[in-house]
Amino acid sequence: MITHLSGIIFEISPSSVVIDCNGVGYFATISLQTYKDIQNEKKALVYIQEIIREDSHSLYGFSTKTERSLFNLLISVNGVGPASSIMMLSSMSVSEITSAISGGNNLTLQKIKGIGAKTAQRIIVDLRDKISIFETSEILDYNLGNKNKSEALSALEVLGISKKITEKIIDKILKDNPDIEVEELIKDTLKKL
Repeated sequence: MITHLSGIIFEISPSSVVIDCNGVGYFATISLQTYKDIQNEKKALVYIQEIIREDSHSLYGFSTKTERSLFNLLISVNGVGPASSIMMLSSMSVSEITSAISGGNNLTLQKIKGIGAKTAQRIIVDLRDKISIFETSEILDYNLGNKNKSEALSALEVLGISKKITEKIIDKILKDNPDIEVEELIKDTLKKL
């Protein structure tokens, strides 16, 4: 199963991206939020949700693990497929969607193309208790610092240092200094090991 793709952005549009990973191009459907996050980049790390059905094999890409987690929760609701979930994630931010669900605000969800009253109500009923994992601090952790975090983790893994060891250190550094450059992040992490 594919969990992420890291490589050169070969093609990109507001709804899809082709990531070249060592000469193999992978096509993934993306949300508008992910497009905004990676559109000006030459290389990208995209978290993937792979969906295999009888007649299709599809990849859905996200710039953050948080967005991918919410996508998976949304498609778990009866009547909400991948296309509807991508539409929701393109129309609203993760925090807006989770706020609407936790607040029982089905009118906000109904403003999204393809989401009717019954579907909005079903999303709220099914997910209200499950969205507690999307706390504000976790959402903040994955926005701006996410790209630097993933690059730093990759560089440290190349140096032979386990992701388990470095991830907590990097999270703490990013929390204290969210605008830190990747090079400084790596140096600070190495100092704290």
